[in-house]
Amino acid sequence: MWTTLEQIFPYAIVFTIPLLITALGALFSERSGVVNIGLDGLMIVGSFTGAFVVSKLQEHYLGSWWVLWVGLLAAAVVSALFSLLHAFASINLSANQIISGTAINMIAGALTIFLARNMTGSGNIRITQGFMPFNFPGLSKIPIIGDLFFTKMYASTLLVVIILLVSAFLLYKTPFGLRLRSCGEHPHAAEAAGIRVRAMRYIGVMISGAFAGLGGATILLTYSGEFTGNVAGLGFLALASLIFGQWKPMGILLATLFFGFASTVANVSQVIPSLAVFPPVILKILPYVVTLIALVIFSKSSNAPKAVGEPFDSGKR
Repeated sequence: MWTTLEQIFPYAIVFTIPLLITALGALFSERSGVVNIGLDGLMIVGSFTGAFVVSKLQEHYLGSWWVLWVGLLAAAVVSALFSLLHAFASINLSANQIISGTAINMIAGALTIFLARNMTGSGNIRITQGFMPFNFPGLSKIPIIGDLFFTKMYASTLLVVIILLVSAFLLYKTPFGLRLRSCGEHPHAAEAAGIRVRAMRYIGVMISGAFAGLGGATILLTYSGEFTGNVAGLGFLALASLIFGQWKPMGILLATLFFGFASTVANVSQVIPSLAVFPPVILKILPYVVTLIALVIFSKSSNAPKAVGEPFDSGKR
């Protein structure tokens, strides 16, 4: 049993990281008052941007470590800009945020495939080399914990853990976080206190776009290695993790670990003897069944921001 856990856990961490960073982005958006159901599309945009930038740079600078970080940065910037479509529709036009997010998902997949075919001649974009796994010096030698958390890890994992800690501090220990959260709870009271609610909501949506782009590019640079025009619905799983985690950073961490582990069990079941005895179809549907059960259980005790999803009509004329 312990051997099986040792085999699965590093892969579970790798799978959890894109979910975690994407769900953190959704946290900023929803705490500001805007539902962002377009996470899947924003991840696809990030995956496409990262794949294109990294593949082009690797034609001239193959083996250079900075190429992968440039790809991550480009993915974050482009996805943040793409999220402005959702922000404008939701904030300025007071459009239905669910419909706007769904439109983002539909546009992103089709647009990126179209661009990939016209820019590279193929709907798929492969990169030559992504992040390489390594054992964290010193920490990987710690009994039990080292084997589970600090072996076969990626540089992107460290980045996302740092972002998680910074996000928790930013949301709950700074004036910016207080302003952002007030816009999702009582936007008119926030406006009366001098806070620019629309500007804060724009910032929240753009952060969610940047983080989702990082999530899509992280998938590409760690375990997929290829842009294919989809991210297997991980954006929706990240949204479920946000709800499961009760809109709190540490809750989201636990939720994404849970979903990441369930998904990893399904993906590696056929190469691990102790799991191969289970019918593959059972393990494949496990993450989605678990997601539905979790949402049913936690929906009744939801701690969602009170004004999330509600258009804000400023009292200033």
